Amino acid sequence: MKNLVLFLLAALPMAADPITSTERDALIRSLKSTTEKFHKAVAGLSEAQYNFKASPEKWSIAECAEHIAVSEDALRSLVSDRVMKIPATPGKIEERKQKDAAVIHGIIDRSQKFKAPESLTPTRRFATLDAAVAHFNTSRKTTTEYAASTQDDLRAHSAPHPALKELDGYQWLLLLSGHTERHTLQILEVKAESGFPQP
Repeated sequence: MKNLVLFLLAALPMAADPITSTERDALIRSLKSTTEKFHKAVAGLSEAQYNFKASPEKWSIAECAEHIAVSEDALRSLVSDRVMKIPATPGKIEERKQKDAAVIHGIIDRSQKFKAPESLTPTRRFATLDAAVAHFNTSRKTTTEYAASTQDDLRAHSAPHPALKELDGYQWLLLLSGHTERHTLQILEVKAESGFPQP
């Protein structure tokens, strides 16, 4: 009887991983890489440096860090609460996959400017740099754990992006990671301004 049960279990089809191990590893590497870049960019800043604005219309590092931190929550929630609830279109998976590299390159291209949604516009939510970084770290940990373990069918569900058009759930997570790098580059631009306070 035991052998019969084992035979029947072995005969059952195994559930396919919704993303390949290569895709999952690439996403996790991207999340870790952009985390490290952000940490390096804001390390050791004085309060004057953190709050420096090159001009009234430009963001300070404080504003960039806040935007990075709150966007992490919003973009991850967009995947789980919106993208995954849109009816699946499995017939378009292979077509959409061709855009993976373009998603990363498109979001970090600082020559393309986008206006942040009002909900993600900096409003001094965090009193200090440490508070902004702590919020980001907690949220990024949640994102990385989701990326490492989710069985959501990320490739079958998609939603439009205003500039990059139709993106599947996996690509929205790549975009989330790239978004951190995009605004980390903005932080480096602030640090390169001629009036940036010196240590």
